[in-house]
Amino acid sequence: MAAPSHRRSLRTRRALVVSAAVAAAGVGAGVIVLNANAGTVDLYHQTLAAKDGWASSGTGTTGGTKADAAHTFTVSTRAQLVKALGSTSDTTPRIIKVKGTIDANTDDAGKKLTCADYASGTGYSLSAYLKAYAPSSYGTSKLPSGTQEKARAAAQTKQGKNIVFKVPANTSIVGVPGTNAGISGGMLQIQSVDNVIVRNLTFAGAEDCFPQWDPTDGDDGNWNSNYDAVTLRGATHVWADHNTFTDAAHFDSANPKYYGREYQIHDGELDITKSSDLVTVSRNQFTNHDKTMLIGSSDSEPSGKLRVSIHHNIWKGIVQRAPLTRVGQVHIYNNYYDVTTLNGYATQYSINSRAKAQVVAEDNYWKVPTGAKVAKLLSGDGTGSIKGSGNLVNGTATDVVAAYNAASSKKLKTTVNWTPTLTAGLETSAKNLPTSLATTTGAGVLS
Repeated sequence: MAAPSHRRSLRTRRALVVSAAVAAAGVGAGVIVLNANAGTVDLYHQTLAAKDGWASSGTGTTGGTKADAAHTFTVSTRAQLVKALGSTSDTTPRIIKVKGTIDANTDDAGKKLTCADYASGTGYSLSAYLKAYAPSSYGTSKLPSGTQEKARAAAQTKQGKNIVFKVPANTSIVGVPGTNAGISGGMLQIQSVDNVIVRNLTFAGAEDCFPQWDPTDGDDGNWNSNYDAVTLRGATHVWADHNTFTDAAHFDSANPKYYGREYQIHDGELDITKSSDLVTVSRNQFTNHDKTMLIGSSDSEPSGKLRVSIHHNIWKGIVQRAPLTRVGQVHIYNNYYDVTTLNGYATQYSINSRAKAQVVAEDNYWKVPTGAKVAKLLSGDGTGSIKGSGNLVNGTATDVVAAYNAASSKKLKTTVNWTPTLTAGLETSAKNLPTSLATTTGAGVLS
C-alpha cells in the first residue's frame, strides 16, 4: 500500500450544480432554521463574537461591516463577483452578498467553459502528456519537464485566471439565505490580507482540469491538483462560518487511474498555509473529500503563526486532514466526526499533528463503525503534540491519544505549550453534538 503524501499538494473539471451536490453529500445542509428571536438578523454586518477562537484575538474579525452603499454588492454571476471583489490592493471595506450559485467555469458573458476551452491554444493534450511521462520510459526520479509539461502548466494557468477569486482585506462574503448560495468550480484565495469573513456558502468541488504528475510524491507517485475551495495564504483574522464544502456531484470514485494512480482533480476544501494566523473555523460541514484541511504547507514554516480554532463543525466522508496541522497552536473542540465510509471516501485518519504542532483536542465526538480501530483516528510524525480531553467515541469517553500511541511507533506528545483562552461557546460535554450540529451547521441554516 502506498504511503500517503503529507507534502503541500502542487494542486490544481467541470462546474457543479450545488443543489444536486448538497443532496448527494449526505449532510444536513440546505435546511432553513428561523432565528429564535423575532425579526430578521442582518447576516451581512455580523462580526465574530468576542473570545470566539483565535480570529477574535487583537483587533478581532469584522470583515466588511463598515462598508458604505457604494461598496455593498449583490452578485449572481462570475463576472459580477470579480467586479465586486475589485483589487486586492483596495482595502476599502466591502460586503458581497452571493445570491444563488455562481459557476466559476463561465466567461464574462456567462458562457459555459470546459477543460477543452482552457487547453485550447496551449498545445496540451492528456494523451500526449501520458505518453511523454510514462514511468517506464521517463523514469520516476524527477518531475516532468519539457514541451508537454509547459503546455499543461499554461493550460492550468489559463483555468486559474478564470476560477480563482482573489479576496481583498476588510471583506465579508455572505450567501443570501434561501437562494442556495455558493460557488461551484471556483476557489476563494485569501492571500496576504487581513480581516475577512466567509459565511453561508456552499463550495462544490473546485476541480483542476490539468493535474500534474509527480513520480517522486509518495512511494508510487501522485497526481496533484492546484485549487482548494477556499485557501488562506499568509492571511490573518479570517472567520469561515456556516459553509458547506463538498466534492459532489463528482466524487473521487469517478476519477480514472493513470500510471496506476488516481487522477486526482481535487485538492483541499479549506487550507490555511504560508504562515496564516488568527483563524476561526466554525459550524461548517466538510464532506465527501480526501485532503480536507491543511494547516501549514511545510514542516519548515516559522513558529509563532498558524494559530487556528476549529469548533462545532461536522466532518463526514473525509479521508484525511481533518485537519493536518503543522507548527501552530490549534484548538479543535466540539466537532462531530462520522468516519463511516461515504460515497467511496474511507477515513485514513481525522487529526494529524506533525512538525511540532501544538494541538488541543477536547470535547469532540467520533462516530466509528463496528470494526474500525480507534487508534486510526489520529496520526503524527513523532514531533507533534495533541492534548486530548473529554472526547467521546460512540458516546463513550475515550483517550484517543493514548489509543493512537499504543499502536504507533511515532508517538504523539501529550502536553502542549499553551492554554486556550478564547473559548466562547465551548461545550464541556460532547454528548449531544451529533444531534445539535445536524441542524446548526453548514450553508443554508442561517436566516
